[in-house]
Amino acid sequence: MIRDLRWEKLDSKYLLKDTWATIRVDTCKKPDGVIITPYYVYEFPNWVTAVAFTKDGRVILEKQYRHALGEVMYEIPGGCVDASDKSFEEAIARELLEETGYQFERFEYLGKTSANPSTNTNLMHMFIAYGGEEVKGQELDHGEDLEVLIVSYDELLDLLEKGAFMQAMHTTCIYAALKKLGKLKIG
Repeated sequence: MIRDLRWEKLDSKYLLKDTWATIRVDTCKKPDGVIITPYYVYEFPNWVTAVAFTKDGRVILEKQYRHALGEVMYEIPGGCVDASDKSFEEAIARELLEETGYQFERFEYLGKTSANPSTNTNLMHMFIAYGGEEVKGQELDHGEDLEVLIVSYDELLDLLEKGAFMQAMHTTCIYAALKKLGKLKIG
């Protein structure tokens, strides 16, 4: 017999609602009747990211400062899904154009992942972007300051092997892309 492990939400109150931080506290009942309170939940918009290839097969990376860790990091392009985006593909196309100035011929969806399903409500939707061509300059959001890097496929693999990517969901997307491209064998 398979048990239903879902919790029942008995109460929910918002502690903070702001552009980049929405926090609520829930009171929940587990299937065994135990009450869990307080249970903090962080509501974020969904995110998109991509391993983005230029027309000549190079990979677009970014370097930017991440204040919470106080470090400059290698990343792949991506960002928040806006309310005006009609699809996740439209969101990643917009983010790539804004952050890198590159427009892409096509996208391949790789799936989704969660940064922390125990506390966060959102998902990261992952893509491969193909056929990138620089068509304009960056149009960064307030608070964004990033450097675009164009690297070879081998340089990407070298950075990955050295642990240069600290953002776990970006690393997940890179591995998913490598698997999709037949460059990673599992099992």
